[in-house]
Amino acid sequence: MFELTVTLAIIIVTVVVSFSAFNNHAIMGDLIFHPPAITHRNQWYRFLTCGLIHADIPHLAFNMLALYMFGDFVEQAFVAIFNEMGKPIYLLMYLLALVVSLLPTYLRQMHNVHYHSLGASGAVSAVIFAGIFLIPTVKIGFLLIPPFMPGFIFGPLYLILSAYLQKKGRDDINHSAHIWGAVFGIVFLIIACYGFSHFDPIKRFVSEIQSFFQ
Repeated sequence: MFELTVTLAIIIVTVVVSFSAFNNHAIMGDLIFHPPAITHRNQWYRFLTCGLIHADIPHLAFNMLALYMFGDFVEQAFVAIFNEMGKPIYLLMYLLALVVSLLPTYLRQMHNVHYHSLGASGAVSAVIFAGIFLIPTVKIGFLLIPPFMPGFIFGPLYLILSAYLQKKGRDDINHSAHIWGAVFGIVFLIIACYGFSHFDPIKRFVSEIQSFFQ
């Protein structure tokens, strides 16, 4: 029986809005993350709406494929951990990650009229790293490379690479959002587990890694 999961609902809404904005500059302009519009016009909704639009089809496809691959597992894990609160907590993590992942960017660019950012990468990173923290031995690969390394190795490498690319600043990708989204996903998972369940994610993480090396 077909079930409309939170993950699938997010993907559907994001795809519909993204395609609507591809050839509509008005929609793109209204939803994109533009720090001065937040600073001077109090358009705080842009922290969330920028996650519904993407630069192009490859950008959209990459984010939604990553979300699909990890989202269902993480959503199911949240249901197992938090019971009936699992889906709302999962959705809350995704929405908060959109905001938190962009806060450092906003503080740096709050008066920069030339700066714009879009995409769900920060929230997707939160989902991926929450999944890695739950099962650190899950095999992951870079881009289209088949899975070949455990998540607890992939995670640090991904963060180091993102930090390097952010420092170089030679592309238009907001690597800062990737980093802070990833960190937030782990922190949110730990706080939520200790606050709303008896599941100990840190103990589980350590146990999984110990078992990997035995």
